[in-house]
Amino acid sequence: MAGKPKLYYFDGRGKMESVRWLLAAAGAEFEEEFLETREQYEKLLQGGSLLFQQVPMVEIDGMKMVQTRAILSYIAAKYNLYGKDLKERALIDMYVGGTDDLMGFILMFPFLSAEDKEKQRAVIVQKATSRYFPAYEKVLKDHGQDFLVGNSFSWADVHLLEAILMVEEKKSDALSGFPQLQAFKARISSIPTIKKFLEPGSQRKPVPDDKYVETVRRVLRMYYDVKAN
Repeated sequence: MAGKPKLYYFDGRGKMESVRWLLAAAGAEFEEEFLETREQYEKLLQGGSLLFQQVPMVEIDGMKMVQTRAILSYIAAKYNLYGKDLKERALIDMYVGGTDDLMGFILMFPFLSAEDKEKQRAVIVQKATSRYFPAYEKVLKDHGQDFLVGNSFSWADVHLLEAILMVEEKKSDALSGFPQLQAFKARISSIPTIKKFLEPGSQRKPVPDDKYVETVRRVLRMYYDVKAN
């Protein structure tokens, strides 16, 4: 019997948070090893565990998987969150890709200067409310179903809820003009596995703080400044 998936990353969101979300949505228990020192990271490198010399890395089903999109695709397929046929998978990939683009504006936010954070906050809200949220609002309105694809819970729904909550951390009323997404958020948040993940004490990580930023910079030797998009 295969053991629990094991996640190798920092004790914070970053690129691993979507993996945590998807495993939690599937009801799959997982373990984590947090990178806190450069020595831990170099040990993984020297041991050949990081194919492209970077994290996230997930041990699952006898594999050491890297590349976030590959990890997520495997988990979605393994736990039947990837549609029932090729067309549904294509739609899921398309919607997840759009959500990834939105999350890309948020990912490096904690590493920005105070001045750049204010600029980037405006960019995030503008992109979300003028490009991405209207697209998903239309999808939900046009087909009139509870979920984004095939009227069944999928990776696309999990990813979109994660992104919505991230944007709301930047502007609490970001969904005010999107009734379909408001209903979607309430609906997906009430799914038992998601509801559990959103409760205090879960493996969901909080908004990145200065300690997280300092740890990432130290372990990865990020000695350069990050600029806003």
